[in-house]
Amino acid sequence: MREALIVWGGWSGHEPQECAEIIKTMLEEDGFKVYLEHGTEALADPSVHDLSLVVPIMTMSKIEKEEVKNLAAAIESGVGIAGYHGGAGDAFRDSVDYQFIIGGQWVAHPGNIIDYTVNITRPDDPLMEGISDFPYTSEQYYMHVDPSNEVLATTKFTGEHAYWIDGVVMPVVWKRKYGKGRVFYSSLGHQAKEFDVPEMKTIFRRGANWAAR
Repeated sequence: MREALIVWGGWSGHEPQECAEIIKTMLEEDGFKVYLEHGTEALADPSVHDLSLVVPIMTMSKIEKEEVKNLAAAIESGVGIAGYHGGAGDAFRDSVDYQFIIGGQWVAHPGNIIDYTVNITRPDDPLMEGISDFPYTSEQYYMHVDPSNEVLATTKFTGEHAYWIDGVVMPVVWKRKYGKGRVFYSSLGHQAKEFDVPEMKTIFRRGANWAAR
């Protein structure tokens, strides 16, 4: 049986506990045995190396050196990691080792909660099968991203809330490798209610399953 560890905490505005429960149920439905842990201490445990998947939901927050070192080694050896929005893309701001794993870091969401469009750039990828461009209402993440990411979806900024980024096309969903480990990230999912959006939930679900060994 595949085993997954969800670590949750950090900024409460992203409803980490509620989202952790949603993802736990999702993964259990897909046949995972799921461990739910508050905080990051579990990431330092040697048992992380035996997992199939790690899901961080830790907006901002802190990670100790031994925790990120153990996590990085586990992923490099083949453990998968799947994350979304600030829970993964704005976690551990002072850890460049963690950012190297995820492949990006949040820097802004001009206009806060706004309407925008998610554009599917790789409709041929199994993670995007049957999903077309779709409207979305949330924070539109502006991120610094790793050029080695395999981008599956993007969004285009209008410049309405920051004129100097008018026309910028920004990755929304990507996958990548970190050593032997698979990394999946989606910037969608500001709060738990966004898992009610079929496209958002399906993309994350497929990404988590893809990342898991």
